Amino acid sequence: MFNSERVLLDGPAGVIEVFIDAPPAIHAIALIAHPHPLFGGTASNKVVTTLARALRDAGCVTLRPNFRGVGASAGVHDDGIGETDDLAAVHAYARRRFGAAPPFYLGGFSFGAYVIARLAKRLADSGDPARRLVLIGTAAGFIEGAREYVTDAVAPDSIIIHGSRDETVPLASVMAWAEPLDLTVNVIPGASHFFDHKLHLIRRIIAAQWKP
Repeated sequence: MFNSERVLLDGPAGVIEVFIDAPPAIHAIALIAHPHPLFGGTASNKVVTTLARALRDAGCVTLRPNFRGVGASAGVHDDGIGETDDLAAVHAYARRRFGAAPPFYLGGFSFGAYVIARLAKRLADSGDPARRLVLIGTAAGFIEGAREYVTDAVAPDSIIIHGSRDETVPLASVMAWAEPLDLTVNVIPGASHFFDHKLHLIRRIIAAQWKP
């Protein structure tokens, strides 16, 4: 279990609540984003914490912010635009606290993966690109609730994980996004959007494909 440090940062829309978990020796930094806040997504989501554990085991200090309007984070949902600004603020805090030298990784689940892809583009454009991305259940294309996501391109070595029975983001939508980008999609047979009874397979895939 985590014994997380909780910090409150100043962000573009007010306070950002962030949970930080460090390994015994910090070799890298990882920022992880949670699923859609209007549908119950929080930093304590089980897929998010599974991802955080996997990256902590790989030597990363992990930062899990709550999006706007969730927990103690101020503001209201902004369809990923303001949320990208908030993640950029958390990234800047992590660089100030943990240094400019450690490699920076990004991870996200569902809507969080969509926002992480936006952040990755911004960081690359600013000259501090993420070393690698881990995206799970990525919101792409048309998904449940009549929502449409135009998800940014990500690097070909990104670790993409999706469930074959995802009822929220159809596998076909992610494949349509991944195909022109030459992305490999790791499909977990029988997994739902929330990877019920399949969380151990997420950790297994990350451990097998991790590149420090």
